[in-house]
Amino acid sequence: MRRIMFIPAAAIVATLALAGCSATSGASDASGGSVSVEKAPELLRDSQSTEFVQTDTIATPDRQVITTGYVTITVEKPMDAAAEAIRITEQSGGRVDGRTETAPINGNEGSATLTLRIPSDTLTATLDKLRKLGAVQEVSLNSSDVTMATQDLDARIKALTASIDRLLGLLATATDTENLITLETAISDRQTELESLESQRRYYADQVSLSTVTLNLVSDFTAPVAEPDNFFSALIAGWNAFVAFFAGLLVALGVALPWLVFLGVIAIIVVAVKRRRSRSVAVAVVPDTADNP
Repeated sequence: MRRIMFIPAAAIVATLALAGCSATSGASDASGGSVSVEKAPELLRDSQSTEFVQTDTIATPDRQVITTGYVTITVEKPMDAAAEAIRITEQSGGRVDGRTETAPINGNEGSATLTLRIPSDTLTATLDKLRKLGAVQEVSLNSSDVTMATQDLDARIKALTASIDRLLGLLATATDTENLITLETAISDRQTELESLESQRRYYADQVSLSTVTLNLVSDFTAPVAEPDNFFSALIAGWNAFVAFFAGLLVALGVALPWLVFLGVIAIIVVAVKRRRSRSVAVAVVPDTADNP
């Protein structure tokens, strides 16, 4: 009876021992420290099929929102208002990505257009300060939630980084030339893709942290001077017209004077030549009449 009970107990102990050895071997493979180089092709296939799969639970981050918009404000001096808007933006921690100005012309004071990058957490306070520059004509703000896109990028970046670390561990212990080439090619491809994903993530981070606002600063059109409505305003208008007429006449005379001098010189030469020819003809005719009684 004792023999019968001893055999099952020995079998259970042996089974547990084998299970412990198998678990130890699996843990060693997962750590990447003692993985044999001969398993590189299998690991590459596993990495290609699972590198973008998020296996762990990631806590839901804050919403990632990109805010864009434009504001139109009527001001007295657009150039001065543009300088003040830049000062307000920089004080809030933002920057100016674009600036376009139009000089005063045809009765107005010109205009200015600024592309402002304003920190999202101070956007409302900064817009309140910008409103004080003049009369607000139009405000439009749009928001785009990119939380899912940034989560996906974070997961893919994390998986690719882990995959590269595993391949670097295999590369450190590889001795076969074929395995070395395979590992180096795989690492290079993954690093290129990782840099692209990180670039996209930086772009989203910049767009989320800094809102983009286009500020249009315009001026009211200045109407022309009204027609005179009394004797004194008519007298002033007539005097101004009189002065303007003679001023224009003097300008025209100054422009024409060189031509008048040139034409006068030519006329003098022509008259002198004609008089000389007339005298020559008269001298030739007088002797002929004297010889014939």
